[in-house]
Amino acid sequence: MENYSIRKINKEDNQEVAQLIRAVFDELNIPKVGTAYEDPYLDFMFEEYSKPRSVYYVVENNGRIIGSAGIAPLENEAETVCELQKMYFLPETRGLGIGAEMMAVCLQSARNFGFESCYLETMPFMLDAQKLYKKVGFESITAPMGSTGHVSCPIWMLKNLE
Repeated sequence: MENYSIRKINKEDNQEVAQLIRAVFDELNIPKVGTAYEDPYLDFMFEEYSKPRSVYYVVENNGRIIGSAGIAPLENEAETVCELQKMYFLPETRGLGIGAEMMAVCLQSARNFGFESCYLETMPFMLDAQKLYKKVGFESITAPMGSTGHVSCPIWMLKNLE
């Protein structure tokens, strides 16, 4: 895929980003209860990630948003811990290395914010995503951290950013 760019979310991206995330949930039959699907701010991602030490990126290709991911402090956890949040890509973008590129941008932002480790939650059947996470140094942990409210995500991973 050519002519794609990774950039920070703009307010006018909110609707398209929410649609992208919901489309991926529908496509992969991800549970909607106890997951990011239920997050109240799904339609207000620009505002949510305008908070301190938070950033959300989109992948744009020919004026269309085809992927997204963000970093934010992990709720109810040490201030040195952030969470990789809402990393979703449309089917045509997968397997092209764009996810790895997005991950590198997110993790660099996390380091720039001063975070020392990055946490994430995912679904057991998202094997390609887990492969990518492991490749960049995330390790499986045995219990959830913080309070994400995502009780339906049973795979927890952590990466040291130092």
